[in-house]
Amino acid sequence: MLKAKMDGKTVRICDVETIAHIKGKLISVSYEQRRRDGEQQSRKREIYDNGNSAVILPYDSSRKTVLLARQLRLPIFLQDGIERTVEACAGKLDGETAERRIMKEMQEELGYKVSKVQRLFELYVSPAAIMEKIVFFTCAYSPANKVSDGGGLKEEGEDIDVVETTLEEAAAMIATGEIVDAKTVVLIQYLSNRTQDATSG
Repeated sequence: MLKAKMDGKTVRICDVETIAHIKGKLISVSYEQRRRDGEQQSRKREIYDNGNSAVILPYDSSRKTVLLARQLRLPIFLQDGIERTVEACAGKLDGETAERRIMKEMQEELGYKVSKVQRLFELYVSPAAIMEKIVFFTCAYSPANKVSDGGGLKEEGEDIDVVETTLEEAAAMIATGEIVDAKTVVLIQYLSNRTQDATSG
């Protein structure tokens, strides 16, 4: 993937070495960069490529509710000792379109089946070291869309509690530290701003 982008106007990739490759790929990249003052510098960074992904925050406008997932995230547990964190439904694209993948993830994790989602934007959450680009979505849902209890795929190690709460309560969970996932915070704040604008407009 990097071979097609070996040279830019101010950056030249000199060497790419794979350090580890299990689920994702950890690579060591040696590169040269021409600084703004014209000086050339050589640098080396470790980059983690675990694939691109999609995330969604379903919203029921009549009840003003959203659907979230509560599950174990090992890095958060190792850092803070929190065993289950609340976040928006997300998944790796694995070669599928973002729209198709996120609708599958929503049915697997949350137990709701929808036929239409709205693409909002694409963001890098940690661009200094992680290549993952995330496509952000929202969609309309109602109790009529529920087809199962969700929970994720056991064969993939998923053990997910579905959390339905109001958008206002979800925003409060950010303030109290119950929601610490960056992509979830972005979606909640974006949707909160959009619904406020719609109300005031």
